[in-house]
Amino acid sequence: MRVIILTIAIVLIDQISKLFVKGFSIPFLGITHKGMEYGSSFNVIDGFFKITFIENPGMAFGLEVIGKLGLCLFTIAATILIIYFIYINRNESLYLRCALAFILGGAIGNLLDRTFYGMIYGYAPIFYGKVVDFFHVDFQNLQLFGKIINYPIFNVADIAVTVGFLMIIFGYKIIFHQKSTEENKIEAGTDL
Repeated sequence: MRVIILTIAIVLIDQISKLFVKGFSIPFLGITHKGMEYGSSFNVIDGFFKITFIENPGMAFGLEVIGKLGLCLFTIAATILIIYFIYINRNESLYLRCALAFILGGAIGNLLDRTFYGMIYGYAPIFYGKVVDFFHVDFQNLQLFGKIINYPIFNVADIAVTVGFLMIIFGYKIIFHQKSTEENKIEAGTDL
């Protein structure tokens, strides 16, 4: 249950933050929020961190490998697979389930943009929307191999997916050490 709550919280935080950046209107309640102009930016931490409104039509870093519909269908399939992983690991450590919940929350957050934002905002049919990005870390004059490096602009969902994957990568000892310890205890008990 905690995993579901974490996933829902990530999706809600992601979607609310995107709506405040992009803008929204709920006519029957008389609520309208203009949002930011596309491409506009304002400093949060001068010279380092800004809020910059862009929309990403593709995958991470704006890559378009399999087209918008293919990307949306792939994300749906990946989301179903993550839900399956959470289900089969429901008795595993809370750490692993939380890592999967972060990934699932992020995947759902960006999937909602790709699936519905084009239709809601009137610029594309269902499954052809763009992902709203706005966190902009600006490492001025950062060069690698003689090229200026621009850090990608990202959102809450991207952060959640990254945190989930980092938890799995750096926490693999927590996840698999617990399993191997339990397996060793069972093997030791059967050898006696």
